[in-house]
Amino acid sequence: MDLVDLIAEKRFLGQEFLTWLWWKSEERGGTVEVPEVGDVTLVFEKHMLLEFGEGESSEKIICSGLQAELQEARTGLQMGKKLEQARIRLDYNNYEFSFTLAAALMEFRSVRLPKTETTESDKSENPEEVEGMILERIFLFEELIRMVNKLFLMFLQVRVGNEWHDELPKVRDWVNKAAVGR
Repeated sequence: MDLVDLIAEKRFLGQEFLTWLWWKSEERGGTVEVPEVGDVTLVFEKHMLLEFGEGESSEKIICSGLQAELQEARTGLQMGKKLEQARIRLDYNNYEFSFTLAAALMEFRSVRLPKTETTESDKSENPEEVEGMILERIFLFEELIRMVNKLFLMFLQVRVGNEWHDELPKVRDWVNKAAVGR
């Protein structure tokens, strides 16, 4: 099996992760408890892409709007469409990240890193200050990746463990209730 086939075969895992993460973020009103970190704020906002089918018969639906207006995306989930990408805001440790996560390759897109004193004053021509700013941005990007990896690890532990039998009905119930607006 070549790499392209493997990616196509396993893409469901990223789609399930995004759906589970959306459910998890709404389970406690936007707060998710992450082991070794504590509570983080996780909000799905403004933009989602859902897919249905495969190959030439695949359909894609883009849902956009405020968080409360993502009813179309919720209805799509109920109809069997898969969440392929979502715009997410992640807040923790006084940092606010905003990014789009594509499910198939767990690819980060349109990343907006937190503003800091160093990045706010990026007009410096001093090479040491410029280097410091670049290193800080690298650190912040690594922090984002580390946090998403922790969330993905949480998902995988549930998904491959015995907890999935209890969690899956909760996610399905959330999809069904959210889609009918209860």
